[in-house]
Amino acid sequence: MQLAQKDDRAPKRGGGRGRPKRGDNKALGRAIRYIKRYPKLAVTAVITLLIATTAQLAVPQLVQNIIDTIVTNGGNKTILDMPPTAQQIIAQRMGLDLAAMQVELDNALTTLAYGAVGVVLFAIMLGLFTFTYTYLSQALSQNIAFELRQDLFGKIQRLSFSYHDKNRTGQLMIRATDDVEKLRLFLGQGMLMAFQSFILLTGTLIILWLTNPKLTLVILPVLPIAFFIFMGFGAIAQPLFREAQIRLSRVNTILQENLAGLKVVKAFASEPREQARFKVSIDSELDQRIKISRTFSFLFPFIFLVANLGQAAILYFGSAQIVNGTLTLGEWQKFSLYLTFVFIPMGQLGMIITLMAQASASATRIFEILDTKNDVENKPDALELETVNGRVAFENVTFRYFAGGEPVLSDISFSAEPGQTIALLGSTGSGKSTVINLIPRFYDVTDGRILIDGHDVRDVTIESLRKHIGIVLQETTLFSGSIRDNIAFGRPDASDEDVIAAAQSAAAHDFIMSFPEGYDTPVGERGSTLSGGQKQRIAIARALLMDPHILILDDSTSSVDLNTEYIIQKALDKLMLGRTSLVIAQRISTVLNADKILVLDKGSIAAMGTHEELLETSAIYAEIYHSQLSEDVAIDD
Repeated sequence: MQLAQKDDRAPKRGGGRGRPKRGDNKALGRAIRYIKRYPKLAVTAVITLLIATTAQLAVPQLVQNIIDTIVTNGGNKTILDMPPTAQQIIAQRMGLDLAAMQVELDNALTTLAYGAVGVVLFAIMLGLFTFTYTYLSQALSQNIAFELRQDLFGKIQRLSFSYHDKNRTGQLMIRATDDVEKLRLFLGQGMLMAFQSFILLTGTLIILWLTNPKLTLVILPVLPIAFFIFMGFGAIAQPLFREAQIRLSRVNTILQENLAGLKVVKAFASEPREQARFKVSIDSELDQRIKISRTFSFLFPFIFLVANLGQAAILYFGSAQIVNGTLTLGEWQKFSLYLTFVFIPMGQLGMIITLMAQASASATRIFEILDTKNDVENKPDALELETVNGRVAFENVTFRYFAGGEPVLSDISFSAEPGQTIALLGSTGSGKSTVINLIPRFYDVTDGRILIDGHDVRDVTIESLRKHIGIVLQETTLFSGSIRDNIAFGRPDASDEDVIAAAQSAAAHDFIMSFPEGYDTPVGERGSTLSGGQKQRIAIARALLMDPHILILDDSTSSVDLNTEYIIQKALDKLMLGRTSLVIAQRISTVLNADKILVLDKGSIAAMGTHEELLETSAIYAEIYHSQLSEDVAIDD
């Protein structure tokens, strides 16, 4: 056997799965840092947003110029239309230059035209760059969602069986779909809206201060009020949205379980009970959504109240300055337009709070998975298992599913030499399946060790270990796609000749060719279009194609009729030839020729030996054998 050093380059993430503190936005900050993976998109989006915001801020200044031009030249025209004597008297008293007034009046239409064209050009610029940064931000958020789903899927694939034992499929699906979408919406809309609002508000306040400091001071008290409203509702909303996602996960779990077990539901006529159970779940989710809506129904009135108070203050104090002659009508109109840019961000607070609270809750749930410590993972100095002879040894193996729980296996020791067949017999719950689950490291032993060719399975990489192990389970899982795809699942690059050869050895070729589409026949969801025996033979062909050195068979013929069992057993005999095989069997007749039979009882080895030896030395084995023999006789009769 050759071993090659390999660095474990899989990302290591620490942390547990503890419930996060309320208002904790660290997870959201981590999600935002995904933006660094797409710097060009992010920088371009920000630049176009700044250009669009600048265009937006320029328009009120042009409006002031237009209004002041209209008001000024309206007065000029009134004076210049008077008799010359009256013009001179008014010019002397008001200090006016009649010639300059005439020039200004002559150029008024040109000035107005320039102003109007400027408004149109800035409007076009605003529309163009708004479209650009909106498109770029959506592209950025979609890419981040892609990255998050990739990371989630990869993490879920790597998580050990102990994690999946404690977490339902529906909950994981919600986190990879709905939670990621909530986060994407904030990154693509909410965060951009918040950034744009900040730039718009900051730029507006600077312009207002330069235009009229006294009037600007009137609206400044409004801003901290809006800020505290924002923070308060954000702190309240985040746990509400988190609970909503949890309840949605429950709904999805019930839906997923019922769709998967639809035949069982119908067989037991349990549709009304399951519908009632689903109704309770969606009622709970609906109640939480209504609670969120009720909470936010208070937010928007507060925001509009604050905005209206600011507007009323500006109307009063601005009008007073116009009356006193310290503010022109154009300046007041400009101030009013810029004031809108102060209140627009305030009006957007509700949507920003909603998106941010949802995203924060969803980010926490996403990183709960990404931060989960895997019970089974590669060591930093794990070795690559290149070739295997097939010697398997259990040395004083004890296993518990949960720390502090009762041992499922206790002090298991045995060995299998290359090419030997080891059979495992025992009643339900005796630990047979646990033994075979430990070999490919679906779980790690609690005490003791398992050796492959003298190397502890924990010292080699999981990928290289499982590459040399073929598994045929009792309940065959097939994936959507064709029969060929399923046979070549472990070797997608296998040639058609190799796939056909594996199917022929598994006694599957003939029934496959009986289908009109042959190896291109779709198998349906979870292999629903195939019989149990056909699925088992495809599973055997799948294992054969891998050409494994170690073979695990989990009671592969228990759910088929005698004729199909005979066909499958013949295929299994070919599969086991020359390979180290560990076989779980309910029927002794299928393992009479095993090199070694282990009789398990309550997680311990009660007896070990060949068929003949166990008949003489093991009362448990003899009882199983004679009971099955009498059953076979009864069936024959």
